Amino acid sequence: MRCVQRASDRFCADYGWLQTCYSFSFADYRDPGNLAWGALRVHNDDRIAPHTGFPMHPHRDMEIITYVLAGELTHEDSAGHRGIVKSGGMQYLSAGTGVRHSEYNRGEEELHLLQMWILPPSAGLAVRYGQRDFSVEDRRGRWLVAAAGNPDAAPIALYQNARLVVARLDGERLVHRFDAGRFGFLFIAEGEADVDGERLQTGDALRMADEDGFAVRGKAEIVLWDLPPRPDGRPA
Repeated sequence: MRCVQRASDRFCADYGWLQTCYSFSFADYRDPGNLAWGALRVHNDDRIAPHTGFPMHPHRDMEIITYVLAGELTHEDSAGHRGIVKSGGMQYLSAGTGVRHSEYNRGEEELHLLQMWILPPSAGLAVRYGQRDFSVEDRRGRWLVAAAGNPDAAPIALYQNARLVVARLDGERLVHRFDAGRFGFLFIAEGEADVDGERLQTGDALRMADEDGFAVRGKAEIVLWDLPPRPDGRPA
């Protein structure tokens, strides 16, 4: 089963300092029919103005991946972690038993990022933080496995058995295969691509379930989640 979510189908809001689009129910956007896709609970496309950001706020029992597409993200949290994530880099935070954190654009240019939340396999896991820098060459013309849980190995380790892979295509063709029972969420962060005859452009997403795999070709920055079902057993 496949379902396309066009960029214009997302809930988008302009808060002045923040322009954001939500792929799933989040904050003031409530849609009982659009809560998650497999274990992927949040996929927010954020643009944050210079010298602004999110002040300290709490999270728990969630795995949070932030992928910086342009600009620099400054992170601080109540567990003592601090870091600056630059364009192409990723930040990982397991909120686990509970943590407070802030996210700011301290630079002079707009910060563009994707923030993605994964439902963990169980509650009460330890708080964990990490970040990794990736260059364009790391993902040019190929899948880069950036984050994964057991049994996969990746630069960023997740508790959940999910995989986050990214690619920068300049006309190349890539193929991805799913194991049985997996969910897929493919997002075009920039550019356009053809996925088995379906044309996708910036901000479009393709949701997949019970599929063997797909082939993609184009000129695009691609983000792909390979996911298990929701750990609470509820439908996607």
